[in-house]
Amino acid sequence: MKITIFWHRRDLRFQDNAGLAAALQSGHPVLPLFIYDQTILEKLPKNDARLTFIFDQVERLAHEAHEVGGGLLARYGRTPDVFRQLLKDYDVAAVYTNEDYEPYATERDQAIAQLLEKEKVTLNTFKDQVIFAKDEVMTKNGKPHKVFGAYSKTWKAQLKPNSFAPHPSKDLLKKENLARPKSGDASRPTLASMGFGRHEQPTPPVRLPDVPVVKSYAEKRDFPANNRGTTHRSVHLRFGTLSIRQLMAQAEELNEKLLNEMIWRDFFMMLLWHFPNTATEAYDPKMRHLPYRDDPEQYRAWCEGRTGYPLVDAGMRQLNETGYMHNRARIAAAGFFVKQLFMDWTVGEHYFSEKLIDYDMSNNIGNWQWMAGTGAVAAPWFRIYSPDSQQKQYDPEFAYAKQWLPEFGTDAYPAPIVDHRFGRERALDLIRKGRK
Repeated sequence: MKITIFWHRRDLRFQDNAGLAAALQSGHPVLPLFIYDQTILEKLPKNDARLTFIFDQVERLAHEAHEVGGGLLARYGRTPDVFRQLLKDYDVAAVYTNEDYEPYATERDQAIAQLLEKEKVTLNTFKDQVIFAKDEVMTKNGKPHKVFGAYSKTWKAQLKPNSFAPHPSKDLLKKENLARPKSGDASRPTLASMGFGRHEQPTPPVRLPDVPVVKSYAEKRDFPANNRGTTHRSVHLRFGTLSIRQLMAQAEELNEKLLNEMIWRDFFMMLLWHFPNTATEAYDPKMRHLPYRDDPEQYRAWCEGRTGYPLVDAGMRQLNETGYMHNRARIAAAGFFVKQLFMDWTVGEHYFSEKLIDYDMSNNIGNWQWMAGTGAVAAPWFRIYSPDSQQKQYDPEFAYAKQWLPEFGTDAYPAPIVDHRFGRERALDLIRKGRK
């Protein structure tokens, strides 16, 4: 019997799933598939919290599929090898999946499309993790926007009444539309079988954020001591356990500031798709050869939250302990790293990529390049935030600092590792010398 495979990636849900809805209407029974991609996993630490989160979500989907009379196939290996074996094991009519815009994913999907085409199997891709993607929001000259304000204005102008409409994937998830794995595929990889241990970190529930939180978002979002000032749904956006359309619809109704913040997500994904080289180098050619400093001792102090600046240190301690960091603290920590310490933004970005449970390449790179003044959209390179002024503005009572720095206020808390004024002048001088 011919089947359709639906390949889950950044969309670990059955509800409101664009590609899955299309697959379930393909005319063939659908077998959901998740691949634990060895090429990605071999770069992760053996106790990675993100993999534990992914594993639990895949197991949840497998249980939900079984409950309605179907099943979910999960395999571990290099993606091309997995598909070669799948084509031998199953009579595959087509493969459906949702688009992924990161450089590795784009190259991988092109390779899989070519592999499938040789067997006369089509790879059908759908937009799901953004509202507008790739070339959908462009300037009048047909070029990518490089100014967020203009992008956001065009983005909003292109909204239609059905832009946030859910896809009927959950309604179509019925026994008659589903296939089951063959008996030999009934077991799925375990964390242990892939060489990993469990590392759980708390995550919010898979549901829309509370209405009072959304309504007060604009007023409370910048104060890290307030745990209910932000939605805490970034991990679910990253792995697609919640639909972006559901969250956008709620934000459009209740808080335009939150909607604007989520439009940044579309914006950064668009930029990364158009300029994949920015994953590893500055967008601005003039900023690609700056004489960044290498100071292992100060780097360790930053990583461990021992810089002597409470807002920076509290953020880094929160990151190391929970895999999450409040956005205002991310700004403070990144700004301190690239300006006061004048270290390479790619090094700081890499540290975040290893620690953040909600790590999203386009968002992280976009924001780090913004802070460094090197991106397509960037704070001017000569704008340098003062850690002390940010402390006074966003954590004036040191409530956030005291939450994460038990030694704060005692002799055990370190003095600043660099004076702000000295660091600022040094950064300005080195950038002037290094710009080409």
